[in-house]
Amino acid sequence: MYEIGDYVVCPGHGVGQILKRESKEIAGQTLSTLTIAIVANGMKVIVPEGSKEVRALVTENEVQSVFELLRDHNVNPSRETWNRRHREYMLKVNSGSVLEIADVLRSLLILRFTKKLSFSEKKMVDLCKDLLVREIALTTGSKMDNINHEIESIFSVQ
Repeated sequence: MYEIGDYVVCPGHGVGQILKRESKEIAGQTLSTLTIAIVANGMKVIVPEGSKEVRALVTENEVQSVFELLRDHNVNPSRETWNRRHREYMLKVNSGSVLEIADVLRSLLILRFTKKLSFSEKKMVDLCKDLLVREIALTTGSKMDNINHEIESIFSVQ
C-alpha cells in the first residue's frame, strides 16, 4: 500500500514520512507496522499497517475544495463557549479530514473579525494552518510560505 519514503497524514499529528515497515509481536500476535516520522516535529509514530490512523495526502482536487471552502465566508461561527467550541474543533482536527480542518480554520479566522481571539483560539488557528499548509505544500509542490500567504490573503480585510 505505502512505500518507505512516502508521505502520509497521521490525523492529529500531521504529515509524516514513512521510515520503515516491520513486523512486531504484540500481545501474542504478529502485526505489520509502519514507523512514521512527523515532519513538523520529528516525532516517530508506529501504527499498524492498513490502519485508519494513516491516510494518503490530499489530491489536487481536494486542495481546490479546501480553498473553495476557505473562500466561502457566508457562515456564522459558533457563539458557544470556547470550551464547547474547542471540543468540537478538536474532534474535527483529529478526524484528519482537510475539509474539517479547513472548516475550523475558517470559523476561527472569521470570528477574528468580530472579537479578539484568546490564546487557545490562536493556538488552534496555528495548528490548523500548519496542518493544512504542510499537506497542501507537499501535494502541490508549492512552498509553505506561498500557501500560508494565500490562506492569509483570503482572510485579510479588503
